[in-house]
Amino acid sequence: MDTLLVFLSCLVTALSSISSQAEARAFFVFGDSLVDNGNNDYLATTARADSYPYGIDYPTRRATGRFSNGLNIPDLISEKIGSEPTLPYLSPQLTGQNLLVGANFASAGIGILNDTGVQFLNIIRISQQLAYFQQYQQRVSALIGPEQTRQLINQALVLITLGGNDFVNNYYLVPYSARSRQFSLPNYVVYLISEYRKILVRLYELGARRVLVTGTGPIGCVPAELALHSRNGECAVEIQRAANLFNPQLDQLIIQLNSEIGSDVFVTANAFEMHLDFITDPQAYGFITSKVACCGQGPYNGIGLCTPASNLCPNRDLFAFWDPFHPSEKANRLIVDTFMTGSTKYMNPMNLSTIIALDSRT
Repeated sequence: MDTLLVFLSCLVTALSSISSQAEARAFFVFGDSLVDNGNNDYLATTARADSYPYGIDYPTRRATGRFSNGLNIPDLISEKIGSEPTLPYLSPQLTGQNLLVGANFASAGIGILNDTGVQFLNIIRISQQLAYFQQYQQRVSALIGPEQTRQLINQALVLITLGGNDFVNNYYLVPYSARSRQFSLPNYVVYLISEYRKILVRLYELGARRVLVTGTGPIGCVPAELALHSRNGECAVEIQRAANLFNPQLDQLIIQLNSEIGSDVFVTANAFEMHLDFITDPQAYGFITSKVACCGQGPYNGIGLCTPASNLCPNRDLFAFWDPFHPSEKANRLIVDTFMTGSTKYMNPMNLSTIIALDSRT
């Protein structure tokens, strides 16, 4: 009798696991180092997070190519939607059934513009990420057929994170950069938004119907910018101005696109406000600092890269920033919690919990 009960209980567990996998929607990620799950590890580039102490708090305690001490934003979104973490598109493991989970196309160093991040050499620019998305669909089509593939893509959740590098690793990369000589800052932002529009329209053409679009965070407040521009820990004014110009225009673009389509395909995630909450009042979120990076060197640990020779804090959960540019896993968790339940101040026109509830009915 006991054996039969054990068998039945195992069967129920197995069946519920299969049904929850069937319910879990595919997830696709595009963008830069904030969301790269390791594509750059397969490329000849300096924009890599493939050695200690990256990954120090990841379940395997190994560097995975994520620019984090542990999990990054896509990992945590996957957790929330009941899915496996997405594999990097360039991973040899992304075959067979793994393809149905989705894929991460993101590549550290890239931006909206193709000339952003040129110093990193081989990175997957956004046009190539979209070409890979098309190639992915052909591969899945061979596996489950074109109709099922179209359904998988239409029902998927998509995250795209772009823009920060177009300022940090382009316009402001060096004094008198080519783009800063070509454009005033307000005109550069208008140009970026017009280029971003083409990218989002292309995503829609490729079948994306639920797209989270993150604005740029308070890039003037990251330890790297404090180290270069701050005397007393105040955010770098000029780069903050860039973010303050870019984000409202991105919001307007999203409203415009949704209006043209006649459906809330695109959802803005206000990364600026999300980050600013714990930058302004770190103690309220359990951090001891939002100015000093856990891993780095120089003022605010903001100079250069996080390497085995860098200063390293013993408790990463007490730091809002893991390295000179990227949030810690703890900060990423706070951000994703806001994705889930945030008001329209953070998530517009709706948060991820609402999206999940709406889409489960259709």
